[in-house]
Amino acid sequence: MAGEIDRRALLGVGAGAAAAATIDWTAFASPASASTGKPEGPLQMRSDGSYASVPLKKDTISIAVAQTRVVPVELGNIAQTRKANVQHMCDVIDIANGFSGSKDLVAFHEFPITGYRHVWDLDDARNIAIELPGEESEMLAAKAREYGCYISFGSYVRDPDWPTRLLSITTILNDKGEIIAKDWKARNLKGFFPGGRELFTTTIYDVLDEYVERYGWDAVIPVIQTPIGNLYTSSSQLEPELFRAASMKGAEIMLRTATGNYNETDIRAVSMYNRVYSTIANNSASPENQYYLADSNPGYAGMVGPDGEFFERSETDDETLIYGRIPIGSFRARHRQPIVHSELVMPIFEQYRSPYGPNLLEDYQPTDTKDAGQYLRAKTRW
Repeated sequence: MAGEIDRRALLGVGAGAAAAATIDWTAFASPASASTGKPEGPLQMRSDGSYASVPLKKDTISIAVAQTRVVPVELGNIAQTRKANVQHMCDVIDIANGFSGSKDLVAFHEFPITGYRHVWDLDDARNIAIELPGEESEMLAAKAREYGCYISFGSYVRDPDWPTRLLSITTILNDKGEIIAKDWKARNLKGFFPGGRELFTTTIYDVLDEYVERYGWDAVIPVIQTPIGNLYTSSSQLEPELFRAASMKGAEIMLRTATGNYNETDIRAVSMYNRVYSTIANNSASPENQYYLADSNPGYAGMVGPDGEFFERSETDDETLIYGRIPIGSFRARHRQPIVHSELVMPIFEQYRSPYGPNLLEDYQPTDTKDAGQYLRAKTRW
């Protein structure tokens, strides 16, 4: 496609300009996420079709979606292999900003820093996880400052405020290199993996009451108001209610991530039903990864418009960049909250109960996928 470069070009460019001087990471608390440790007040929600925003810095923004490798950090060589993954991201950011000019946003997939291995247990994954802020985010922040671009990426994260937990977080850096969002994954899909195994990361839903007590309801579905548009990040799939709620709060661009696969209909339907833009960053094929599963359906990342159609998309599973532009100024001028006849459905929603209730990991942290499967099977409601 016109908005795509090939894998050979992507892998052939060096690291670019030197990083800026080290800065005080602790200054970069996220006002729109669970990084401050304090509730942000009442739910920020309007009921007149409008939504909160900040002024745009330009009428049209340029985005690069990075379809890159997923290489797991080596447990015996964590620092070096994790840094190599971040350096690869920095090289990709150099390429993205060198091809047809600087980008306003470079969006990565779910695990570009740590990679992923299904055999990791809790201790393994916590050992390879990053902290935010930290050395890895500062390497990326230097690139954000160098090019004046926003950067989004997912990662396993350790948080000292949750000392026994493993978090899956999507981070947004602004064009000054500041962390403006550290968004927890909302929930894990249960009953999906073979062999009765389940994910053991802690999501918002797993500790919902404590999360809300700490951070407030507004942080449950955080919409990040930026000069390039209102952003909502998610690594969740097949739950359109999350994106409907984010759209009601004013999300204009859904920054979605995946590892190994995503559902095309889901991505397109979310954009069409809510009349918003979406990006989907999936990992590429990773032949250098000895743990790579050939049937994990990599590639085909892209961008979807409010009509539910891809306007840029990779046509390969190779490592590549997908480029596109969003006329955010004209879009915002006519955009409103999605139209939902809530009075028709709320009585049903209020009585519905999911098979797995919230707060199931409040008092117990599974140690691996098998333990998580056994524990959660005993907690199902139907």
